[in-house]
Amino acid sequence: MLVPDFPFGYDEFLADPAGTGTVPESAYGQEVAVIGAGLAGVVTAYELMKKGLKPVIYESAEIGGRMRTGKFQGAEGVVADLGAMRFPISGRSFYHYVDKVGLETAPFPNPLAPNTPSTVIDLKGATHYAETIDDLPEFYREVADSWNEALKEGANFTKLQDAIRERDTATIKNIWNELVPHLDEVSFYGFLAQSEAFRSKPYSYREAFGQVGFGTGGWDTDFPNSILEILRVVSTECDDHQRRIIGGAQQLPVRLWKRAAENIVHWPEGTSLESLHNGSPMPGVARLDRLGPEQIAVTDKWGTKRIYPAVVVTCQPWLLSARMQTDEKLFSQETWMAMDRSHFMLSSKTFVMVDRPFWRDIDPKTGRNTMSMTLTDRMTRGTYLMDEGPDKPGVICLSYTWMDDALKWLSVPIDDRVRMMLDSLKNIYPDVDIASHIIGEPITVSWESDPNFMGAFNGNLPGHYRYQERLFSHFIQDELPDDEKGIFLAGDGISWTAAWAEGAVTTGLNAVWGVTRQFGGSTTPENPGPGDRFEELRPLRMPI
Repeated sequence: MLVPDFPFGYDEFLADPAGTGTVPESAYGQEVAVIGAGLAGVVTAYELMKKGLKPVIYESAEIGGRMRTGKFQGAEGVVADLGAMRFPISGRSFYHYVDKVGLETAPFPNPLAPNTPSTVIDLKGATHYAETIDDLPEFYREVADSWNEALKEGANFTKLQDAIRERDTATIKNIWNELVPHLDEVSFYGFLAQSEAFRSKPYSYREAFGQVGFGTGGWDTDFPNSILEILRVVSTECDDHQRRIIGGAQQLPVRLWKRAAENIVHWPEGTSLESLHNGSPMPGVARLDRLGPEQIAVTDKWGTKRIYPAVVVTCQPWLLSARMQTDEKLFSQETWMAMDRSHFMLSSKTFVMVDRPFWRDIDPKTGRNTMSMTLTDRMTRGTYLMDEGPDKPGVICLSYTWMDDALKWLSVPIDDRVRMMLDSLKNIYPDVDIASHIIGEPITVSWESDPNFMGAFNGNLPGHYRYQERLFSHFIQDELPDDEKGIFLAGDGISWTAAWAEGAVTTGLNAVWGVTRQFGGSTTPENPGPGDRFEELRPLRMPI
């Protein structure tokens, strides 16, 4: 996932035997506050601990953040990933930690993916069954071709993607730095509507593309967002070749929290984040104050105040103003504006457990699977089917929705959600009694209603490139005034690829580089870090 804004090879940085840098012995044992125990916070803390520093994690809910896994009662190993659930293989830094903690993965059952038994597309009341794209009416293939042509026409896409695959950073930067000024103020829908590939076709092509989309399904809820957001996704193959974590995604941060770090310095062999914290993170943060150079006071929700020379903030940035009392001096007004203007996507999911993966049954009348991964313009929008084998319970994500579609479910109680979703799916599968297979209680989430998140992930609007550049580049602090040094931002919302776990990992590594440097440490010449190569690869800085 070599992001064109800052094409630094984080996976190579992590894999290099020279390591990710060291701090002087005089810094050993120094405490660093890490706010948030999502993936970014746990990765940050894990890497700081390996260097001999003492991360102190604050968490207001549970380890994992939006990498949250719901567990169905009475069914060991049957889970529902409420936040992050599908991970592209191009996210190699993410998989560095997946492999480190020994997690197993399997292909995610996306529409028309090779390992998805079948897909049903239900649009305007017409239902189409497909095992490959060639099974769909010609219209859908033409829609897909139009999208590919629009990318080539408006974004020099083939050359950009080839450069990313070849890690040709000079070509990546040349292409991307030309695209950004032209496309920063263009919405996803505007890009489609202005392209010859779609402008020459009836409106129904754009409509179907929004409902059915590419890769993981319909993307009309992203139509108001900047086209740059979408180009990052498709150019780095985020939306292709995705996998899920068997047993649930939350295992990754939890296992990393419990893992005894290898190649650790200062701390005794066998030290883990869990042992450093006596088994539990600190409570959630209520207040942040600047007391002086390298003195930031963190006050938890019960009033306990501790002073740190460095703080890494990995929570959703709105929380700094909406949930915490944060000293304005900690950030410039330009950075505050960038955080406060961030646009967050709404998202809702509802899962049920079923007695077995009945959808793999073959209908004797049609010779087809009884039920399929389903994309529809009905209220459910996306329905996903997951199983671990024929003799184990299965899981159906009845509905995965975004923005206005997610908002429709917000005030609906969980049982009513399930009934309405089953009614909607009955129009597509009139002969399938899904309800008769449901066991246990359903699980649902609406991320916008969670006070610790207030949304699923960042999604930049047209004109927001400058804000994202400020947030991402904040870990480079040489030119900051003293009042703004020592506090670092990380998390997928700080990254260029919000919504993808890879961005949580890589911005965590940026913060680790910044903290290492603050304590007088450095990387090796053989393995320079993201800050060492920042001037060479830095994101384009647009005029204000």
